[in-house]
Amino acid sequence: MRLEQLQAFLAIAETGSFQSASRKCGVTQSTISRQIQALEEDLGLELFHRTSQAKLTLAGERLLPRAQKICQEWQSATQEIADLLAGKQPELCVAAIHSLCAYYLPPVLQKFCHDYPQVQLRVTSLGSDRALKVLKDGLVDLAIVMNNRFLCTGKEMLVQVLYDEPIEVLVAKNHPLAQYERIPWSELTRYSQVVFKDGYGMQRLIQDRFERLEAKLQAALEVNTLDAFRGVVRQGELVAMLPQSALVEARIDPSLAVRPLACNSNSNGSSPECSSLTRQVVMVTTQDRLQIPPIKHFWQLVKDNVPPEFHSLAKSAC
Repeated sequence: MRLEQLQAFLAIAETGSFQSASRKCGVTQSTISRQIQALEEDLGLELFHRTSQAKLTLAGERLLPRAQKICQEWQSATQEIADLLAGKQPELCVAAIHSLCAYYLPPVLQKFCHDYPQVQLRVTSLGSDRALKVLKDGLVDLAIVMNNRFLCTGKEMLVQVLYDEPIEVLVAKNHPLAQYERIPWSELTRYSQVVFKDGYGMQRLIQDRFERLEAKLQAALEVNTLDAFRGVVRQGELVAMLPQSALVEARIDPSLAVRPLACNSNSNGSSPECSSLTRQVVMVTTQDRLQIPPIKHFWQLVKDNVPPEFHSLAKSAC
């Protein structure tokens, strides 16, 4: 059974003749006849009484409402796809890591809403692993996350590197580590930390570095918001390692101190202690989504509006 056969059937039912149906469908009468004959052979029953006026048989009457529904659904589907290509999708869903939602994305979101006022923009703040999972499940159109080469693979995935930024240490103003201009790893590993919850790329990045240093990460508390990090660290005992863009408010808080990481003075340069710790932020979507105008426009806006300071952040690290 083919769609054009059902369309021919509906045209005959509406006009009452094969000849009128051929004009309505823009094909020859013999083509209409062949289509109906093939459809009747598939079904095993005649659909029309061949008289001076084509009238539906009992089988034709049973098929009619179903054929109307099928053709209407097809018309609706093709219209929705045409709307997508014309940039008329009802909403655009984005998942992004917390620090970007707070400081980097707002100007981009405002610009997009101005350019596409008919598209409802939905932004959800998630950890990197969760954001990539909902992208792969089709629940969001685009994710801006910390790079994870294991979750960003796949022929359908498109990955755009946005920037690299150093990881710094957040401590209370009166914490012993606040005395350092740059905190040595050998000192940092002595203190308990507040970390992101499992499923966040930052936790995995820090855990990996501690393992390379053959040190134990003393994770005393897990949280998932920047406000919680500042609130816990402000109490004075725990420290936190956070990306530079997540420390904007902490830098102007008189009860907190932000310090970069340093190389140990006795390092010979080959130790991981002497390399900067950075995270790479990427934007991810799928090949098919980037063909849709609003998604493509949002993608380009993010690329074009990476603040200049992000491009040089990594250069300032140890």
